[in-house]
Order: sequence, then C-alpha cells, then structure tokens
Amino acid sequence: MADDTFDFAKAAQDFMASMKIDPSALGMPLQAPADFQAKLAKIAIDAAQKNAELTSEWTKETFKKVQQTSNFSGEITDITQMATAFSAEQSSDMQEKLTAYAEVAKQAQEETLKLFADFIRDPEDTTE
Repeated sequence: MADDTFDFAKAAQDFMASMKIDPSALGMPLQAPADFQAKLAKIAIDAAQKNAELTSEWTKETFKKVQQTSNFSGEITDITQMATAFSAEQSSDMQEKLTAYAEVAKQAQEETLKLFADFIRDPEDTTE
C-alpha cells in the first residue's frame, strides 16, 4: 500500500523553487516588525521584573516588621502603641513604594514612546 500523505513542506519548497524570486527578499519586510516586537517585549519584561523585585522587597520588609510586632508581649497599651506605630510607618512607606512603581511605569512608557517614534521614523533601522 502506497503512502498517500500529502507533503505540504515539499510542495511549498517545489513551488518556491519554481518561482524566480530571491528568498532573502521575503525576509527583509518581516525583520523590522520582528525586531520591533522583540524590543517592545523586552521593555515589558524588564518593567515586570522590576515590579516583581519591588513587590518582593516590600513584602519581605512588611513580614519582618509584622514578625517584630507579633513577638511583643507587654502591656495592652504598649501593644496598641506598637500597632499604631506600625500602621503609621506602613502609611508613610506607602508613598515611597508607590512612587517606585510609578517610576518603573514612567520609564517603560518613555522607552515605549521612543521605540514607537524611532520605528515610525525609520522602520528598516533595527539597530540599538
């Protein structure tokens, strides 16, 4: 029994061989968008990694402070004062932490806008 399976790859190769087209010319129009997409993905991944690092650092700091407050065994007023101080410290740290996230977002936006502007100016230029 003969194998009647159609070999699409072979047919495509035969078809391309019969055409009088330089195959390297087909890759050029696809290279610039592919490079653009790779650069855009790098910006997004870098921003996500920085955010993950900030989150991890913030979480570790918070757990360390919670652990310190949970091991306290004093008067109820001392515990209340410690809890109030913890809350106040967390609130004051919040602005600093959120500013760090905003800086990451700002940097990613700036890099993205520059990438778009450069691509619009010269889509063939894949340097940098």
